[in-house]
Amino acid sequence: MASAVPAQVRLANEIAVQFHHRPADEAASAIANHIRMFWAPSMRTDLLTRAETDTAYLDPLVLEALRLLRN
Repeated sequence: MASAVPAQVRLANEIAVQFHHRPADEAASAIANHIRMFWAPSMRTDLLTRAETDTAYLDPLVLEALRLLRN
């Protein structure tokens, strides 16, 4: 049985879907901004930690957004 996708990963991917129509750099910036503004620090930390070890389920736009959040 495959493991369930963690909630933060699922939520971040759902946000990314809303921005797929925009250029990738704008979309990543908008996703990073949304996460920065609306997510609890513990949720951000969890997502950033997961992205360091397992990117298989993360949308490429989320990965770019996380790179922006780290800077």
